[in-house]
Amino acid sequence: MAHTHGASRLDAQSGSAVSAAPVRPLVEFRDLGVTYPGGITAIKNFNLTVPQGEFLVILGPSGCGKSTVLQIVAGLLKPTLGHVEVAGQINPRPGKDRGFVFQHAALLPWFDIFTNIEIGLRAKGMPKKAARAVSQRYVTAMGLEGFGHLYPHQLSGGMQQRVGVAWAFAIDPPILLMDEPFAALDAQTRILLQEELLRLWEGSGKTIIFVTHSIEEAIFLADRVVVMARSPGSVKTAVAITLPRPRTEATRSHPQFLRFFETLWGMIRLDAQRAIAEPELREPS
Repeated sequence: MAHTHGASRLDAQSGSAVSAAPVRPLVEFRDLGVTYPGGITAIKNFNLTVPQGEFLVILGPSGCGKSTVLQIVAGLLKPTLGHVEVAGQINPRPGKDRGFVFQHAALLPWFDIFTNIEIGLRAKGMPKKAARAVSQRYVTAMGLEGFGHLYPHQLSGGMQQRVGVAWAFAIDPPILLMDEPFAALDAQTRILLQEELLRLWEGSGKTIIFVTHSIEEAIFLADRVVVMARSPGSVKTAVAITLPRPRTEATRSHPQFLRFFETLWGMIRLDAQRAIAEPELREPS
């Protein structure tokens, strides 16, 4: 998926280049800073723009402030300095325009899977029958056919996380924030869920900001990977992932995939070594 920011285009009649109007970013971080109690600076001078429809992945070692950035976009945490602007609103409170998928699915144990997916829809006033039609569609899309009437404790970790992703897409927010949603899963399940996530996202028009410490996951999913520096967290660089879409299993063996891996690993290796050697900065939960 290509995104242009003030790029030129060809006029259909004259054939000459015409300058396109710059696209206003959907999410914009300006000089963002976060200092925790005790004076520990977690984020400093964090600047980034995210256009509508982009699949942006934030990559970095443990303790670099990736989750803090997501929580600020979600409205769960206020910055100490600077601000984030989301669809024209500065430091907005939590809202229905942003869905959040956590590392561990936040499911309600006393409801079955259908009802867990439908909760957000019913809260928005959708009739029960219409909400069930939506939850049925996402149960099928996430490979959970036949499991809709089961309860969270009856599902594996991977299945629970599928439900969490289904819930986030079902409420249909324009922005999805995903905080290492597949990190706790086994390698095979993780690969399958990455592919299912892309299938749901492609053509949806949704903007996704996805946090991970996995270089492979970042490359497979992203339009653009933002590499974060550590202590304090800031944007080190951004790398456009030019692998063709739709991404498939064959993408992982594409020659460019390895080149992107080597580039990104070279950028974060030193910070990753420091993350192992130094105490990890704990971000607020």
